[in-house]
Amino acid sequence: MYKLLISDLDESLLDDTGNISATDLASITQLQQRGVKFVPNTGRRFTSVQPLLTQIGTVNQPNEYVISYNGGVIVENHQNKVLASHYLAHEIAEQIYQLARQRPDLGVHIYTLNEVYTYNINEDELAYIHSRKVRTINFDEPNLDFFNQRPIVKILVANLEHQKLITFQQKVLATISTPLAMTFSSNRYLEFNPAGIDKGRAVLELGQKLEVLPSEIITLGDNNNDLAMIEAAGMGIAVNNSIPAIKKVAQLTLTATNNDNPITEIYHRLFD
Repeated sequence: MYKLLISDLDESLLDDTGNISATDLASITQLQQRGVKFVPNTGRRFTSVQPLLTQIGTVNQPNEYVISYNGGVIVENHQNKVLASHYLAHEIAEQIYQLARQRPDLGVHIYTLNEVYTYNINEDELAYIHSRKVRTINFDEPNLDFFNQRPIVKILVANLEHQKLITFQQKVLATISTPLAMTFSSNRYLEFNPAGIDKGRAVLELGQKLEVLPSEIITLGDNNNDLAMIEAAGMGIAVNNSIPAIKKVAQLTLTATNNDNPITEIYHRLFD
């Protein structure tokens, strides 16, 4: 019997316009009525998903949860209580930022616990951010001294050309000796978290807190940063638009893409 359904948001639960369908909202309600908790697991900050939590009925509710920042923070929804947090060392974030500033073709997102700061963001990236209803703060400083008293959860670089992200990843590996968790997401980002921090570890951490076994957990994802949670769950599921690496490790690949009510397909295939 499954007790948790933990889902990525962009390109998995949400359609290409950044919205969840009424059909999937109804299916989530049916799952909740059967005792299955629905938990978003996202690279975003937890405050940016409050409108979604309102839609699914878990906003500000005790014993309901969000995993954010690619596993960097686990939050109980009631009063947004932080249960676990893992921050990047400031000097590592600074090194990544300085390397990115040498590349005018890369945008940068800097995530603190409650805010997202962006540097060198082009119009396409800005439109994508706005479509996801994410509020950002423009940042154009030569260093990250501003964050000395504001711990950084993660940092990412943005470009639609994947090869440019790979090239930057290679530069980081050649320059920074400290191990890092590095993942690609949304076909536009290369994300940096502390070593060992990922969505899969957070899934297991939350499951342990709730006394839910991995075999009782379903995860849904589509991209590289979802790989660890697909592998961690008893039932790892790929939407049909997933990258090949996700489909390869998933126990189930849906016929539905993120635009075709994936939660409803899960409900019919596993709970009907």
